[in-house]
Amino acid sequence: MAAPRLRRATQRLFEMSAARGRPSRVYSTSHAFAEVLQLPKKQMTKLVYPLQELEQYLAPDRRSDLHLRIFDPSLEDIARADTIFTATARNRIDYLSSAVRLDHAPDLPWPEGHTKKMNFFRVGKYFTLVDMPGYGYRSPKDFVDMVEAYLKERTNLKRTFLLVDSVVGIQKTDNIAIEMCEEFALPYVMVLTKIDKSSKGHLLKQVLQIQKFVNTQTQGCFPQLFPVSAVTYSGIHLLRCFIANVTGNLD
Repeated sequence: MAAPRLRRATQRLFEMSAARGRPSRVYSTSHAFAEVLQLPKKQMTKLVYPLQELEQYLAPDRRSDLHLRIFDPSLEDIARADTIFTATARNRIDYLSSAVRLDHAPDLPWPEGHTKKMNFFRVGKYFTLVDMPGYGYRSPKDFVDMVEAYLKERTNLKRTFLLVDSVVGIQKTDNIAIEMCEEFALPYVMVLTKIDKSSKGHLLKQVLQIQKFVNTQTQGCFPQLFPVSAVTYSGIHLLRCFIANVTGNLD
């Protein structure tokens, strides 16, 4: 039964893309995203575009406070990006190695950020993601030597993603990473995690505070926030699409 459902989802992708007012081309999509396309529109918006779902709770004169659509891909683009992150026989997602020090890092053509080490994951033929150590009081002793050197010396680094707990907002430890990115003039993005842990009111308050911080206190941060949940998967598809876009895989 999977094939008919996938065909129906692809047809819905075509119809919904046309409804968003964009030229439509039908692309293949993963089974996971095909399931998303089966959802009612309101539920799908909450899952794929969580910031836009929050917009309805803002007064009209406050909606400009949030940068909701600077990155506003079509459902087709999100579907294409989702296939990049789907492991298949032809699209392998491999764990490459861990580097305790910078000189242990593999010499890779497309690096990008467990957590006492840098862990490298190759996503098909497209790019490499690097999971970097956490910062703050739990960071490894050689955090500065390892992470700062990596960020400064990797000329092919496309984007740095800072994970901020949306329940508590930006903390002093987060400022360590923010100041580092600003000092090195690195383009970076704030990803707000655990959005399933808060009420809509609390989440909206935190999002507005963090957005104000980005607008007034940063220069290198991408203006649009990316709220996500690893539990409900909300925002994950959009974040994947952004990664695919900044690495040049949606051109």
